[in-house]
Amino acid sequence: MSDSWVVGGEPPTGGDAPGTTTLIDGTTFCISSITGDIDPALTEGLFVRDTRFLSRWRMLVDGSPTQPVSVVTEEPFRAAFVSRPRPSVRRPDPGLLVARRRIVGDGMTEELELRNLSAEALTVEVTFEVDADFAHLFEVKADQVRPRGFHSVEVAKNEMLYAFREDGRSRRLRLSMPPEVDAGPGEIRLTVVLAPRERWQRRFEFRVEVDGRMVALAHGEFAAGERRPAGWRRLEVPLLYVADERLAGAWNAAADDLAALRIYDPDHPEEVVVAAGAPWFMALFGRDSLLTSWMILHVEPAVATGTLQALARRQGSRVDTSSEEQPGRILHEVRFRLEGPGAGVASAYYGSIDSTPLFVVLLDEARRFGAPPELVAALLPNADRALAWVDEFGDRDGDGFVEYARPFTHRGLVNQGWKDSPDSVSFADGRIAEAPVALCEVQGYVYAAFTARARLAAAAGDDALAKHWEGRAEALKAQFNEAFFLADRGYFALALDGHKRPVDGLASNMGHLLWSGIVTDAAAPAVAEHLRSAELFSGWGVRTLATSMRRYHPMSYHNGSVWPHDNALIAAGLMRYGFTDDARRIAAGLFEASEAFGGHLPELFCGFDRADFAAPIAYPAACTPQAWASATALSLLRTLLDLEPDLPAGRVAFAPAPLDSWAGLRLEGLALGDARARLELLNGEAVLSGLPEGLSLTGARRASHPSQG
Repeated sequence: MSDSWVVGGEPPTGGDAPGTTTLIDGTTFCISSITGDIDPALTEGLFVRDTRFLSRWRMLVDGSPTQPVSVVTEEPFRAAFVSRPRPSVRRPDPGLLVARRRIVGDGMTEELELRNLSAEALTVEVTFEVDADFAHLFEVKADQVRPRGFHSVEVAKNEMLYAFREDGRSRRLRLSMPPEVDAGPGEIRLTVVLAPRERWQRRFEFRVEVDGRMVALAHGEFAAGERRPAGWRRLEVPLLYVADERLAGAWNAAADDLAALRIYDPDHPEEVVVAAGAPWFMALFGRDSLLTSWMILHVEPAVATGTLQALARRQGSRVDTSSEEQPGRILHEVRFRLEGPGAGVASAYYGSIDSTPLFVVLLDEARRFGAPPELVAALLPNADRALAWVDEFGDRDGDGFVEYARPFTHRGLVNQGWKDSPDSVSFADGRIAEAPVALCEVQGYVYAAFTARARLAAAAGDDALAKHWEGRAEALKAQFNEAFFLADRGYFALALDGHKRPVDGLASNMGHLLWSGIVTDAAAPAVAEHLRSAELFSGWGVRTLATSMRRYHPMSYHNGSVWPHDNALIAAGLMRYGFTDDARRIAAGLFEASEAFGGHLPELFCGFDRADFAAPIAYPAACTPQAWASATALSLLRTLLDLEPDLPAGRVAFAPAPLDSWAGLRLEGLALGDARARLELLNGEAVLSGLPEGLSLTGARRASHPSQG
């Protein structure tokens, strides 16, 4: 199997070219210039189910490209590209406006509008250059598109049909054109005569066919005010009222972005999951989808149950070194294979070391937020198979820790934690850790999975099983703190390498240890001190790697950048251990950073110190929207509310520590089971109302540490 089937490490080196626009609907997305043109030499095109169906769509007016005026994005899946002919000596004021209204969704519809703004008649020659290369998403992403298979193009009446065949699979693009066109393979020509002030409109439809089956367009109408059916953005996401414009902007941007990232399994349309990110990660992922679901449980718990069910159906059942599938393992991602046996069909890659324990963690958390008991009970066998994987396959050498090493027969991910760049696990002096690698945060996730399983057992009335998993958790916690804590440095090793040596890189990963609860109370203050230090905290957020480390690079992907979701988990961990001021500091930094990105927190941004620049510096190839980055604003609000429900037990922990700028905040529709609660911050007091009957409110879960400076 080609290594290009595996998504990991850094995104495309250059990212989207400057001035590009991405429209997205489920697993369909279209990347184009700001005039609407699609250039095959760039990472542009119309992509459906991991295939680029349209690789060229270039418009010329009177033989020349148009000049961009504006892009009006009405919804994530629709936009209007407004341009005009370039002024010339012959025609200094062209008097013509060009609007290309585009909708994507299992194909694409485009309406071309020409407006004569002048008092004189105009004759306009319009040409479209068209092509379909049927390249795989990963070939385009890596700039490695190469000829493959059999291609053909036919023009008949008002249709242009592109076809592709290879190894028993087929793809077709059917372009429907207006009746008056003059078309040949790869080119469409129109002569339009416009009276003064006249408006002219024509439509083009791009329909895709996969292995002989035509895919119906998801959207096809441009009627004024027409929108997709009301979804979770309008019905479920709590309405936030607050004077703090940064929080309000980040909240609304997160709701829009996460709505755009929703994807559905055609065989299970009732289950909603969130793709990892646009444009390159529009698929079900393990780690990303699980953590995003955890981060938005208080906003839309249905995403958690949908994610758990979707992953459970694809849980590993056999040993397959090509995909790294193992019994009980939770996948890394679902994709359409590029080549080899089963090419062109949806398949799973399992090279993630942390998806499996995180599945168990999310199952218990969903239960505590009121997931249906019958659903939780149905997924318990999957949780037990996941924990069996931890013992049989995760702990490769029986030393009590879960580690990974890429199979020699497979060219998958070298690093299988969330920092999956090849150089992301290093010693302080820059040496790369040798496999097998036991990441510190993964041991924390396993600890959290053990404690989650103990709670699940207790909730089911199985006290003996609960005691068993509590014992496993306590033993792992003691062993972990003994092996990973570097007492002379005051922080936890990033990992243990293949020789069981502590990898002494000072990194953000240890913040996840606080989130999981595996850190002893004695070690927690030292961890918090390092996380707030100038080496790690940039002023906008905690860096992935400290400035004192040999491999620190503020513009790298994982060695000194700032990742919002990383910081969201760190803030939650700090709050868990009572470091309230530190959690507030991270939240404030991220909300202030979000303002520089129009409210939309990106996948990551550069780790330069806040003293260096007045605003955070964007990472050139960051995904936006990206699921767990978008969820960060929602997660931070939950963290600063210190909201921890246990609905089956009849209680909700609630001890808010809001930012000062949140005075007067009101949140309508907080998700707690089947109820939608109301939160208000009034005169320095927090009031939570509308709780389900029988619930009692409790205070802080832990004593707060004094102000941390």
